[in-house]
Amino acid sequence: MDTEENNSDKNPIGHACIQAYLKTLDSSPGVYRMLDAQARVLYVGKARNLRARVSNYARATGHSGRIARMISETSSMMFLTTKTETEALLLEQNLIKQLKPKYNVLLRDDKSFPNILVSRTHGFPQIKKHRGAKKEKGSYYGPFANAGAVTRTLSQLQKVFLLRNCSDSMFESRTRPCLLYQIKRCSGPCVDKISSDDYAVSVREAEEFLSGKSTQIQETLARQMQEASDAMEFERAAALRDRIRALTSVQTAQGINPRGVAEADVIALHLENGQACVQVFFIRGHQNWGNQDFYPRVGDEIDAAEVLEAFIGQFYDSKDPPRQLILSHAIENAELMVEALGSKLGRKVDILVPQRGEKAELVAGAARNARESLARKMSETATQAKLLKGIADVFDLDGPPARIEVYDNSHIQGTNAVGGMIVAGPEGFMKNQYRKFNIRGDDLTPGDDFGMMKEVLMRRFKRLLKEDPDREQGMWPDLLLIDGGAGQVSAVASIMQEMGVEDIAMVGVAKGVDRDHGKEEFHRVGQKVMALRRNDPVLYFVQRLRDEAHRFAIGTHRAKRSKAIGATPLDDVPGVGATRKRALLAHFGSAKAVSRANLADLKAAEGISDALAETIYAFFHEKG
Repeated sequence: MDTEENNSDKNPIGHACIQAYLKTLDSSPGVYRMLDAQARVLYVGKARNLRARVSNYARATGHSGRIARMISETSSMMFLTTKTETEALLLEQNLIKQLKPKYNVLLRDDKSFPNILVSRTHGFPQIKKHRGAKKEKGSYYGPFANAGAVTRTLSQLQKVFLLRNCSDSMFESRTRPCLLYQIKRCSGPCVDKISSDDYAVSVREAEEFLSGKSTQIQETLARQMQEASDAMEFERAAALRDRIRALTSVQTAQGINPRGVAEADVIALHLENGQACVQVFFIRGHQNWGNQDFYPRVGDEIDAAEVLEAFIGQFYDSKDPPRQLILSHAIENAELMVEALGSKLGRKVDILVPQRGEKAELVAGAARNARESLARKMSETATQAKLLKGIADVFDLDGPPARIEVYDNSHIQGTNAVGGMIVAGPEGFMKNQYRKFNIRGDDLTPGDDFGMMKEVLMRRFKRLLKEDPDREQGMWPDLLLIDGGAGQVSAVASIMQEMGVEDIAMVGVAKGVDRDHGKEEFHRVGQKVMALRRNDPVLYFVQRLRDEAHRFAIGTHRAKRSKAIGATPLDDVPGVGATRKRALLAHFGSAKAVSRANLADLKAAEGISDALAETIYAFFHEKG
């Protein structure tokens, strides 16, 4: 980037403001930002020629209603020049995701997708689900549309190829076969039930299947089944039959498996009434690995080309694109996008808009899914709007809440305590806004729910006061729902008062008579306790919110407890990572044995240097 410029000293607003910048601009490529009178970013755009692009906005006529509104709100502009238009495109999408401008198309649910990993950290490779950065040594297959698709595929692959899914430390510690071996889901390499050569064959076949060579594997299994049957080895033949059935089950669950498309994302858009749904199908190794729908923020008077181009740029900002993108609509800067994606990936990426053949059929299927998904979403949004209005009426709010935050705690006698916050709004549960809070208070009495809630709320609102004191980013709640009665509401009110936040409505939801669903009581500061009739839709809605918060808090607590159960003192030893931890456990049998080992024994362990052995010995004996 060459320069950055911001002229915001009492500029006029609108066309005149934009016109004033023209004399400072040249024909360089770059990115521009349009800001309102409060310096909030309205729009981020890229340009091959900044002067030419900005001059279009300086014209008084010829703009759509959306662009005209944006221009009328513009009070200042900022510019970043780049060396190439491709660099400008990449920077534009990065800034849009970071700044979330009001008038840009915005991908709101940009999550990572799971993969299947065949790990190579052990002589008998493990097959497992993987999400996140691909740092572990091994072969990755994906992405899959969701965790459920991975789980189903892994379950069937275990039946077919009998690969282990246990951790390396569990593998090393076993002395007899586990349940998965008993139910024919694993070949038992941990107890020498299969040779390393035969296991390697199974690994290779699994990877061939994940690479799209399932037909060859089925033919091989069918031949082996026939040979076993001819030799009257009926038990082995039955086992092979079950593996063939499992393989068929995977393919059936995948639905359409295109033969002419080896690796592609099929991306289809449906626009209706200012709302959009983008449907993405993941095709890898000639196999359909699921689909996912997205609902980017678009607004009125926007065309499909702009929506799809913005979606692609933001979607692949943090993901590797496949070799082909098969689209339902053409995008304006296809060549530029091809260049940007190709430079990111290090190989060519093709963008296609097919008109006939198998690829066109794939797009038609994705477009149908997008249309149906958007119809369901719009119906659900209408219902949600009625429920939020009902919430406002019941609890005397100024208007339907745009953001409801619900809090709950989970612990067992104070241990592994966590707080959970879930968020709901006009479009339902906002899961990317959920937050967990590991309770840190060392001075808390075990089971002190008031103390835990105070810590959670203090941390939550201190951060809001610091990061968004003017409440302009849409992160402040309009309503707090607290799991509890008058005591909890009073405590929360005092906490909020202490922080100077007293204008947010709060309601305590307490189980009523017999702690029964349908008899909930609602508590508010300074008002009488109230209840709703059993069949009131608002009551059901509040129950769903509270139950979702409870589910989230319980799940977070269980994950923390499981992690604590699996932890060992070796986790805290400097220089001991996963590989050396496995080596120590394999050599000594347990963490306790490592802690008691003398220095000579530690030095004798495979992969442990003399210096590290001294570090480990000092760690366990400096306290003794």
